[in-house]
Parts: sequence; structure tokens; C-alpha cells
Amino acid sequence: MKCISVYTNDFEVFSDIYEKVLNTPLAENEEKQVEGVTVMESGDVPDNYIDRMKTKPEVVVMKVRDKDITILQHRNLFEIFIPVNESVVH
Repeated sequence: MKCISVYTNDFEVFSDIYEKVLNTPLAENEEKQVEGVTVMESGDVPDNYIDRMKTKPEVVVMKVRDKDITILQHRNLFEIFIPVNESVVH
């Protein structure tokens, strides 16, 4: 799974820029600003990372079923997990 980190604790801000983040080309470990919010391509993460994070009470788990995308929110961070074989460009 590829991970894109979005550094905000505001769900409304995250929701407003979500599609732009998905459509922003990022190289591995590249950091960019999207509407004033820092986003970073955090590379690949093992599936067990997501499973471990889901068990923590402070982590909110969201699922975009039609795209098989998982989003975790904890503290001031949203992590968007995209299957590697998926293309985020629409």
C-alpha cells in the first residue's frame, strides 16, 4: 500500500482538499503544499501497519470502498492508503 500523509487535524480541511491530494503527483518522500496544507508521499507500508493502527482507540478509520482506499486519522495527521496497483490519476 502506498501512503500519502496529510498534515492537518481539521476534517473539513482534509475533506476539501482530498481529491486534489489524490491528483497531485508526488515522488516517494516528496513533500508539497496543497491549499496551505503539507502533504507527503510516505512510500509503501506493510498491510499489518494498517491492521495495527485500526486497533488503537485514538485512530479513526475511514474506507473509500469504490476505490479500495483506507484513510486513518490520528492526532494532526490523515494517512491515505492506496493499493499499489491503483492509479490515483482520474
